[in-house]
Amino acid sequence: MITKVKSFKLLSLPIIAGGFMEINRINNRANINTKEIKYLPERQNLGNFYQGEKLLEELNKMSMINNVNISNKKDFEFNLSMEELKKRTHKDYLTTKKMLAVDAPEYLNLADGDKEALKHLVKAAVVLGKINMQLDNPNNLPFKEYLEKEVAKGNEQAKLTKILFDAQKGVCSLDRESNMIELAKGVSERAGKGIYPQDLEKEEFHSILIKMLKEGKKEEVEKILNQRSVVERNGDELVAIDYIDKFKEDFTYMADELEKASEVSTNADFNEFLKLQAKALRTADPMLDAYADKKWATLQDTPLEFTISRENYSDEMTETVVENPELKALLDEAGIVPVAKDFLGGRVGIINKKGTDAILGVKNYLPLMAKNMPFNSEYEQNISPEGDSKQTMVDADLVAVTGDQGAYRAGITLAENLPNDDKWSLTKLDGGRRNVYHRQIRLITSDDAKEKMQKRLNATLNPELHKYYNDEADHWFTVGHENGHSLGPKSGTEGLGKYKSIIEENKADMISLAMVDILTEAGMYTKEQRDQIILTYAVDNMLMSKPTMSQAHRVRSVMQNYYFLKEGAITISPEGILDVNMEKMVPTAKKMLEEIIRVQLSGDFATGEKYVLDNFVWTPEMDKMAENIKSVSKTLNGKVESPLADELVKA
Repeated sequence: MITKVKSFKLLSLPIIAGGFMEINRINNRANINTKEIKYLPERQNLGNFYQGEKLLEELNKMSMINNVNISNKKDFEFNLSMEELKKRTHKDYLTTKKMLAVDAPEYLNLADGDKEALKHLVKAAVVLGKINMQLDNPNNLPFKEYLEKEVAKGNEQAKLTKILFDAQKGVCSLDRESNMIELAKGVSERAGKGIYPQDLEKEEFHSILIKMLKEGKKEEVEKILNQRSVVERNGDELVAIDYIDKFKEDFTYMADELEKASEVSTNADFNEFLKLQAKALRTADPMLDAYADKKWATLQDTPLEFTISRENYSDEMTETVVENPELKALLDEAGIVPVAKDFLGGRVGIINKKGTDAILGVKNYLPLMAKNMPFNSEYEQNISPEGDSKQTMVDADLVAVTGDQGAYRAGITLAENLPNDDKWSLTKLDGGRRNVYHRQIRLITSDDAKEKMQKRLNATLNPELHKYYNDEADHWFTVGHENGHSLGPKSGTEGLGKYKSIIEENKADMISLAMVDILTEAGMYTKEQRDQIILTYAVDNMLMSKPTMSQAHRVRSVMQNYYFLKEGAITISPEGILDVNMEKMVPTAKKMLEEIIRVQLSGDFATGEKYVLDNFVWTPEMDKMAENIKSVSKTLNGKVESPLADELVKA
């Protein structure tokens, strides 16, 4: 299900920031493509009436019917000064994660058919990135086009702005310090991103849905509140368009490329998946996605990796409906379960067999973990305490990450457990799930990175505990986290609304930590590894700023730190130095996990809100710790470089 994200550690290599994912905003301006309308004041033959701002204001209102805003501005204006741009694009502030190189042995050792297939898979992933930019913000593509024209003219401000735009895959993004970076003046981010009308506020959204439900328009409302639609105005109502229909041409291109890849790839199972996925991209039918997802979740021994990830962390509009008592009652009566909108990411990789074999070691322990979940008799889990766990796992060397996968926004995806619980492959076909781990995101190889990590430890951790820190232990913890998403209540958490993702990510972390002693006793970890996992988790969980409520992964880090401080499992000195009581950490995680499961079982928005707000407390100790981290780390954001993908897409 869920995306675990590396949010920057000092070395820029982060640990956790985005995987159920997030954001918030102001009114956006979307540029309509019809230049004859956009620049009305220049069309003298239309008469003086068309010259005034008054008409433009009226046209702006009317144009919202089509989810676009008419502007009389020919060009965008850059929002960041040259000084700020130079700082944010400097290597000390903008870290780089490099995907596979053109001469990478992982690529060179592939069969010729798989090399050929990679070309088509990368091309499909690139187009998926274009689609997701439109879901993210209606200004993204027009601003990208503007930047490219300005760069061609030699505009230095445009060159630097484009570096940030390409890194965060959009015009608006939160940085590592939870500051919203807006690259164009007057362009901000909305709660509904690019999937709802830009002028739609929560109160109007709720009132429209109430009216539609009272008029018996259940099917229309159900489409508006599902995870795969783009919503537009239709008079005084709203209408939903499946994203396959909305972006028909691009999805058809992707389908063509996947089918071409299936004709040359050497693995029959993988080819079958590609054909099923291609079919799902041609027709707006979630059941077609379900068949593709079910097949994808069975893939274990394939040379290549291709994923269309569908995660719903970024939509801050849909789940607000459970906050309105009248609307919630009408939805319950109609049997409508609102699900936040999916944002789309592309992943292309080569399976690393050695890394995969190591990860697969945990599969034998999944039933044991399921048996040890709190209150497990009260709910169904995706992993059964007996029998087949229906979960595959692979370690992937990455060729390309695009769209939602490749957006480096305060952090970047470290691993994923998919499909999510709301997907039909799980709810209707009883399918399984699959974990994919990202080697190029997690690996720390350079001496410079190791030196930076040591500086962070010196500035933040009791020297006696340095010996337990092991960056590889972060990977072991992540394996527990991702499998944790398959444990606990399988359904019924939608009523938690905007707190659902925060609580789910919190649950996955606490499962990983709470199970450490059980897995050590069972022989999966040594005592030394157990201590390394506990200590590394505690260090990497410390943040350099208080996050916004829209950052699910980082909010849950604050919640955990506050909870562990209260329980005495960790302490932070007045000087901002962390100390960890190694024997209190696991019992504290078990206690928090029990509380989390109870919240999920309640399915109640007020209960979830109280639990999050009671624990989302940024203390003076955390603030001092943040100062210490910032004293040794300048990193504000990051970017991805994909040299092999860049070559393949040209072929």
